[in-house]
Amino acid sequence: MREMPTSAPKRRRMSRGGRWTRGLLLGLALGFAACQTPGLPGAPAPSVLAQILERGELRVGVSGDLPPLNMKGDDGDFRGFEIDVVRALAESMGLEVRFVEKKFAQLLPTLERGEVDLVVSGLTITPERNARVAFAGPYFISGTSMLARSREIAEARSPAELDHPERRYAALEGSTSEGYVRDRLPNATLVTTVDYESAVQLMIDGEVDALVADHLACTVSMWRNPDAGFAPVGTPFTVEPLGIALPARAPLLLNLVQNYLNTLETTGLLSRFKAKWLADGAWMSERP
Repeated sequence: MREMPTSAPKRRRMSRGGRWTRGLLLGLALGFAACQTPGLPGAPAPSVLAQILERGELRVGVSGDLPPLNMKGDDGDFRGFEIDVVRALAESMGLEVRFVEKKFAQLLPTLERGEVDLVVSGLTITPERNARVAFAGPYFISGTSMLARSREIAEARSPAELDHPERRYAALEGSTSEGYVRDRLPNATLVTTVDYESAVQLMIDGEVDALVADHLACTVSMWRNPDAGFAPVGTPFTVEPLGIALPARAPLLLNLVQNYLNTLETTGLLSRFKAKWLADGAWMSERP
């Protein structure tokens, strides 16, 4: 009997399939090896921390207009609570520090583009921000508050008493205070500004009824304008932790900065920095 004619084609199909499978596995293996072998085009890039150490410089994004957290003098030098913390961090790493000044609303985009290594500028740790960048901290707990032109507003017992169409409130663009006004005071008019000085000037000129801002910023604005008759709200509306923002994919840098903040807390240095800058307005004498 003759053999059935179907057997040979079947073997050829299996042979082609085997060669194809072996080729696929070999290609995957070579590709994996290329991704793992240093020096090859597909080798992993150095970590963000390794790049910083190689560069010898820590690039820090700040707004430069949030005293006493951070402020810039006429000499171009930066000073403040956050500045002391960052300078100590850079010194412990054996690095030079370069401050990159940006408007508050541009700080996180600057970090995301890789133009700075971290950001310190009164940034509240929020879920929305933490979905974009990582945070170390908190190094200070603050909250959204209000500085008003009249005691009637400052002594309101609830946000509902402040939510009227005739009210106008100023808030820093891109801040959690802006979000607070939009969410809790929707019937009032919101006026956003690029810095706190502009917002305070609007209050002095009678253009807005109050400044909605970080509690510390409200306190400082009152210290700096003692004759303006501003009335502060006694208790902040919210509780907000401030943190250092870092790139989303930099776990080694995040680990280092968090451990560093923990060390500052344990040794008491963080408390000393807070006493120097946040306890009262004594630092006003050295403000340019």
